[in-house]
Amino acid sequence: MSHPARRAAARLDPLARGLQRVTAHALGPYQTAVVRIGFAATWLFFLLRELPHRHELYGPDSPWGWDMAREMISGNGAFTVLMWSDSTLWFEFVYAFAVLASALFLVGWRTRTMSVLFMIGVLSLQNRSIFMGDGGDNVIHLMAIYLVFTRCGQVWSLDARRRARARGAHADSPGRADTLGRADTLRDADSPGHAVEGDRTGVPGAADRVGPALWWVLGIALALVTGMGELDRFWLVLFWGMWASQGLWWAAGRRSPYGAPRRLLDVVANLAHNAALLVIMVEACLIYATAGWYKVQGSRWQDGTAVYYPLNLDYFSPWPALSDLLSSQGTMVMLITYGTVIVQVAFPFTLLNRRVKNVLLAVMICEHAVIAVVLGLPFFSLAMIAADAVFLPASFLRRLGNGLARARGALSARLPVPPALRGRAVPHQHPQDGVPARQEAGHGHEEARQAHVGFGA
Repeated sequence: MSHPARRAAARLDPLARGLQRVTAHALGPYQTAVVRIGFAATWLFFLLRELPHRHELYGPDSPWGWDMAREMISGNGAFTVLMWSDSTLWFEFVYAFAVLASALFLVGWRTRTMSVLFMIGVLSLQNRSIFMGDGGDNVIHLMAIYLVFTRCGQVWSLDARRRARARGAHADSPGRADTLGRADTLRDADSPGHAVEGDRTGVPGAADRVGPALWWVLGIALALVTGMGELDRFWLVLFWGMWASQGLWWAAGRRSPYGAPRRLLDVVANLAHNAALLVIMVEACLIYATAGWYKVQGSRWQDGTAVYYPLNLDYFSPWPALSDLLSSQGTMVMLITYGTVIVQVAFPFTLLNRRVKNVLLAVMICEHAVIAVVLGLPFFSLAMIAADAVFLPASFLRRLGNGLARARGALSARLPVPPALRGRAVPHQHPQDGVPARQEAGHGHEEARQAHVGFGA
């Protein structure tokens, strides 16, 4: 190769490596997992706290009546299943459905399917009464849509636990551990026919029955809704496309788990995940940037007194004594006011420096925690903290996960529970290749093969 050709290839090498990385791996497994857990927990806790007031918020007793909501939705085309019927029984079903979908999405059971059902629950309730919320509902609304396109069950989920247990069950079987590792790595646990113990890939055991059954049930439900004519063209194409893609994923993985169709689907899923992850990060930056620049234009933020006024409103004073104490400190109010603007405006620019970004991220998380307590906005703060979590370092999240696992193990060891009921110990799982730590040495050749799943250089 001539020198100009080598120089041209060298210039294209970073682009080729980047393309290989975004197609071969679903990036940020810990970050997307903590975002999933954060938003699912926030919405679940909100629904449970408002359970006694659900009829006033989104139900038949809401000030924003069913006819008014129907008229608005007919104009803006917003999606909500609550508009399919005005019966109280249907509302109770939808509310219970939203609670259940949030809980299952939180623990990561059939994560890909639950992400769609979680989005349906969020949109259905929020679009029914659009004036109910404190700002955090808008963030949950957007993130519920973005999370549908992520592979947010790679770690810290029941899906990941099931995969690890399936490998552990055959780790000591001669000639079987490597086959199971390859089959399960190329297969996503959220696909409808994910094989926990084996299928036609040659791995011994019984194929998963829950996934296909769930897929058929949802397909029948979607067919009934389509026949009712309640969905417009956009949502019909979206839901049927997702349903069909799950079936295609299952068929490709079952017929040829190492073949080109399955690898192509893996590349497409990785691209969708990485694009959605980028959108989540950009969305979080836009929230802070727009909030900060709007504050700069306000006279109360310019003279350093903006924080004083909400501290003296009864609506934002769950602890009047604490609010009075803070508002009486003029210097503190001024520092908090200016500090809030500086942090929000500067945060998007600090992403270029990891250390500065981590410092400002810690400051912002602490600020939201203070807002939750002092101003009585817990769900707004939880939603913003969950959005901030996408920028947390992976090393910190891994240490956090390991610490929680050790604490859980120590707690379970002290509880008077028979060892047979504690469940089998699951070795640590790497988020990218899914191979337990004690099997990594035996799967070196498999990791090398997986490095070329995406579009190679």
